[in-house]
Amino acid sequence: MIEKIERYYLEINSINDLKTKSFLSKNFTIKETNKNNFDLNKFFYKQIGKNHQWVDRLVWKDKNWMDYVSNKNLKTFILKKNHDYIGYFELIFDNIDCEIAYLGILEEYIGKGYGGFLLSEALKIGFNNANRVWVHTCSLDHSNALENYKSRGMKIFKSEILKRRAI
Repeated sequence: MIEKIERYYLEINSINDLKTKSFLSKNFTIKETNKNNFDLNKFFYKQIGKNHQWVDRLVWKDKNWMDYVSNKNLKTFILKKNHDYIGYFELIFDNIDCEIAYLGILEEYIGKGYGGFLLSEALKIGFNNANRVWVHTCSLDHSNALENYKSRGMKIFKSEILKRRAI
């Protein structure tokens, strides 16, 4: 059976176009991870990705993860409420662009508005070192993902249909 996947590429070209979603609580923190701690990237990728068919990195050995997180252009940030992990995002900086490589919320925190807050923070941090922030999402991602990106001020600049054998 062939499965049709819709992929969307979105961008935002100015921090002035950002429509932030904020939390006023001091219980929330977003911190960059230590480059030597690949286990956090691996944990979030597997936990969030299991519901969205993130499969590319499942075959990675620890060495692959170490190599990936040691990339000088990659920055990973973790959202916590008090001491509990909520979600994460990975930013890849390339000259004047920043790609949101991965962004997600752990399943037990979905539906509480954290996704909009996390994306707002990712975009703000991205614009600290870039003139443009972009991301791609697809129909396999959470059903609110595309609308979240658009609600923060991102615009679709490309879309495509992919076909693959259903998993």
